[in-house]
Amino acid sequence: MDGFKRKTPEEILLSISKLHRGSFKIYIGAVSGSGKTYHMLREGHNLKQQGIDVVICAVSTLQRPETVEQLGDLERVPSIHWIKDGVDQKDLNLDALIERNPEVVLVDGLAHLNRSSARFPTRLDDIKFLLSNNISVITTVNVYELEEAMEVAHKLTGIEVGHCVSSDTLELADEVRLIDATPEMILNRLEEGHVKGNKDSALFKRGNLGVLRELALRLVAEDVNDSLEEHREQMGFLGPSGATERILVTTQYHWNGSIYVRRGQQIAKRLNGDLLVVTLRKFNKSLTKEAATFRRSIMKLVEKIGGKFDELPLRHRRCIPKILVDYAIAHKVTRIVLGHSRQTQWQTFLQGSVINGVLKRTKNIDVYLVADTASKKGERILPAHMHSLKETYPYKRLSKQEVQAKIEKIKRGRFKVYIGAAPGVGKTYTMLREGNDLLKKGIDVKIGLLETHGRKETIGQIGELDIIPRAEIQYQGVRLEEMDTEAIIRLRPEVILVDELAHSNVPGSQNKKRYEDVLDILEAGISVIATVNVQHLESLNDAVEHITGIRVRETVPDSILRTADEVQLIDVSPQALQLRMRDGKVYAMAKVDQALNNFFKTGNLIALRELALREIADDVDERLESMERKSSLRGPWRRKEVIYVCLTEISQADRLIRRGFRIAHRLKATWYVSFIAMGNAEEWKQKIEALEKLTVRLGGEFSYQEVVSRNQIPEVFASQASKAGATQIIVWKDTVVKKLLPLASQMDVLIVADTWQTSGNKVK
Repeated sequence: MDGFKRKTPEEILLSISKLHRGSFKIYIGAVSGSGKTYHMLREGHNLKQQGIDVVICAVSTLQRPETVEQLGDLERVPSIHWIKDGVDQKDLNLDALIERNPEVVLVDGLAHLNRSSARFPTRLDDIKFLLSNNISVITTVNVYELEEAMEVAHKLTGIEVGHCVSSDTLELADEVRLIDATPEMILNRLEEGHVKGNKDSALFKRGNLGVLRELALRLVAEDVNDSLEEHREQMGFLGPSGATERILVTTQYHWNGSIYVRRGQQIAKRLNGDLLVVTLRKFNKSLTKEAATFRRSIMKLVEKIGGKFDELPLRHRRCIPKILVDYAIAHKVTRIVLGHSRQTQWQTFLQGSVINGVLKRTKNIDVYLVADTASKKGERILPAHMHSLKETYPYKRLSKQEVQAKIEKIKRGRFKVYIGAAPGVGKTYTMLREGNDLLKKGIDVKIGLLETHGRKETIGQIGELDIIPRAEIQYQGVRLEEMDTEAIIRLRPEVILVDELAHSNVPGSQNKKRYEDVLDILEAGISVIATVNVQHLESLNDAVEHITGIRVRETVPDSILRTADEVQLIDVSPQALQLRMRDGKVYAMAKVDQALNNFFKTGNLIALRELALREIADDVDERLESMERKSSLRGPWRRKEVIYVCLTEISQADRLIRRGFRIAHRLKATWYVSFIAMGNAEEWKQKIEALEKLTVRLGGEFSYQEVVSRNQIPEVFASQASKAGATQIIVWKDTVVKKLLPLASQMDVLIVADTWQTSGNKVK
């Protein structure tokens, strides 16, 4: 929408009413002990230092030393105590709070039920009352106390929860912040007595902690996505944001309709996307009895799996591509799922090809063709089996190599990574704080490499930690500094702290990248705690460029996260990060305006935050699946997937390789990259070598082949993919596609959009 457009009377009234309403912020965590109250109290102190009137009421520290310490000199308004089932309960003292009239109230337990004689039945009602009296509220909640998540949590973990609040409560909040905590962290706190609970209870089982953590990450990601959609609409952008997937399945009232819907569901779940299903029909013509039966069946299936169903009017077959693409654009679809064409060449000539018509009209929407398995195998339902990630034979004797590998793993140091959506979220600050906590426990911790960027808060967290001096390297007559990996290994501290994993070392260093130094340190038996931003993950490089318009040059392979024993997200809302920017707490004041108008624009930060939340949720799911969990939040995958990436041109080949990796990784698939082209390989030798390195770096297998004629390319691709046992081909939308499709009808084919608009399409 245009920023100069006149507001309606309703919009004006809404804006005025917000002026007289307090702000509402929610800290959400997986379970008790995540650190929600700690961070809420710390924020209270920060607000107080800024001259804001802050009080606390009904805050439960549970006598955790670090939380009690955060109470400091915050003013406490006495709560109303009462007993329920022998347990002390705290209700907000609304009369006292209204009389005191602070600017901000800090209160725990959003899902709390009040005593029967209270003015309101729930704490949420109390909070709404305070907000209506222009008192801002900051509160805490566990993910399983939100209604929608509670149902999933109970299904996957068996945990029984008492009272809960509606999931749309998050929509009432002006800001939601996730306090991420790994299961290892929660269990350590439980062991040390800093978490109230029975360590043998179902709530604190490692697998259940992982499930609840993933639920929290995905729930906040959905909330962030809603705010991103709203922001893009206000800015007048069309098309997908690049932060999330939205899958559109087009089907017919036919017996194989459920095949496409089920496959679309699998894709949507494994890619964390929304699912839309449409059929096209002539409304002036009655459905046959059989079609009416299939219609009821498909509608019921879509409802069951949580998709959205629409019927679209159809006048003529040639109109189908335009109807589908117009619908896809209007609903910000990223991928259209269709069936392979069963038309003869003559039928295509007379009636037109739906697939070709869709491909002509799409620019930033991928097209996915579902394999025609029914005609080959007689299947009516696409198989989707859960399987063990690895077959285990407990009585099988290990080989010498397997024994040595297990010994090396035992000797290896532990690896923890703090990840954030952008610079300035607090990764280094948190890493240093953990380092000091470990130091207090008698663990030998040192700083291997620290980048404070002049941030006072970060410098203040160095505390008692020793910094190992950097090594000096001569390069082109200039003395440069890098982390002294040799000194670290020689000194052998128990834990080393390393900033900015994606950093490229200066020429002449032992390793090209800092993460390679870290791997050497881990192999030496030294544990490492490190930091990285989500935009530096190799496979997200294209998505980040699409979101921000900026190509990130320094990357780390995604395997780094899988190598880590723990990955923890530091979540900060875009508004809070931008405020830190304006206060000069991220960059020098001279750079603030430029940063806020480029990488740190609101839309960029919201999208990057969603990307980070979903990426870590996937990482949690991978770890849970590796524990052979019986069910997955992302749904099942087929028994054996093999991905075959087809390259025919150099220009954006690296982007297609990254796409292939991300799909293969999510489907637990073997994957291949095949480059087939005309001409002399010597012309492209350096580029081909770079593509091979990228493929191998991401865990794939690369091959190159020359052909005499371009007409040979589709046949060679189809033949190679078939020999590799490919279940899915990934290819660019180019002239090769038309000839490849009839040869690959027994495989799924993903046709990747030819271009991504990095800044979005603006409404005119």
